[in-house]
Amino acid sequence: MIDACADACHRYIRSHPMRISFRTANAVELATAIQESRANTLALFDCFAAVGLDEPRNVPLLSIINPPLWELGHLSWFAEWYILREAQSSDPTSAVRNSMLTKGDDWFDSNTVPHRQRWSLGLPNAGALKTYCHEVHDRVLDRLSRTTNDDAALYPYRLALAHEDMHGEAFAYTLQTLRVAPPAALAAYSSPSWAQGEIRFAGGTITMGSDPAAPGFVFDNEKAAHPVRVPAFSMDATLVSNAQYGEFVADGGYQNPGFWSAAGRAWLMQQNCAAPRAWVRDGTRWLCEQFDRHASLAAHAPARHVNLFEAQAYCMWAQRRLPTEAEWEFAALSGHPAFRWGDLWEWTCSPFEPYPGFAPDAYREYSAPWFGSHQIVRGASFVTPARMKSARYRNFYEPQRNDMFIGLRTCAM
Repeated sequence: MIDACADACHRYIRSHPMRISFRTANAVELATAIQESRANTLALFDCFAAVGLDEPRNVPLLSIINPPLWELGHLSWFAEWYILREAQSSDPTSAVRNSMLTKGDDWFDSNTVPHRQRWSLGLPNAGALKTYCHEVHDRVLDRLSRTTNDDAALYPYRLALAHEDMHGEAFAYTLQTLRVAPPAALAAYSSPSWAQGEIRFAGGTITMGSDPAAPGFVFDNEKAAHPVRVPAFSMDATLVSNAQYGEFVADGGYQNPGFWSAAGRAWLMQQNCAAPRAWVRDGTRWLCEQFDRHASLAAHAPARHVNLFEAQAYCMWAQRRLPTEAEWEFAALSGHPAFRWGDLWEWTCSPFEPYPGFAPDAYREYSAPWFGSHQIVRGASFVTPARMKSARYRNFYEPQRNDMFIGLRTCAM
């Protein structure tokens, strides 16, 4: 049964979203945001529990998801580690005190618990684990109420909040992957209808990254500030729509190897697909999977659940290209009223690499292990909390991933 209190709180939060950025939130604002994020987590988790997926043995072992029960425990363990246990880094020896759970580190440290083992750890049941989660949550809020409003003191709270918000988004795309009904607010979401068009940008020099001494929270991969020259370019005002992507599909785009990179062709040979993963043929028309149901494929809506290889192939077919992350950030910060973003994550053509001056922060594994193997995506999705949205935020995924809420826009010189 879905926790009625969490569900009601989730509905309230969705209709009254917090507009401040978590990066600059003060202690009072952080306390509100932490409660919002936890209510969202519990509402999403209870969707899995409603269909028996709170038991890891009932969850398919897939590389792109975690067992929801493990993920719930990991979130509270992470907050306990950096806030209550005062760990200065992710080094296993850096915590000042032990976990409230005897086997907490053995169960929930993502750096030491291999992904495959998370299905067979003998975790407590959902009720017992929620008790631990509530205790951590209450202690975090109590400590935060006595914390000063300076960046160093608030850093672990901002980090834990961002971590939980990101996992909340992962919960949402896990619901999509496992075809589970989402909370009512997500089920009711529909993509906005935006006018298509192209914007010409004159280019110029922008500052990418952030000064480590600047106030507020900054992810380690966003450091350090450095100038980047961006030549003049043209970019789509909005994301490629289902109708536009459907023309590529109808033109045999998935059957023509000439549109695909070598890596894309290798991926395509391992698949049995002629369209994005969420598209389902129904006679002469396409439907799309939306969590636990099929819906008509809205022509105006952005094409989503496409991976990097599919995005590149579409661009080759359209005689366009993906934007660099510098071009995307230039456009997003330009203030141009026609440039729309935030409905879906967007692929760029830029590999995930460190900025000049990079050094890992306390959460050492957040960025460094993924440089070179992942691709930069920019923007946000409809399940990204407003407090997380930033035109400078660097998200990153493996090129073959298409389970997230992600699409593309095209670019040209």
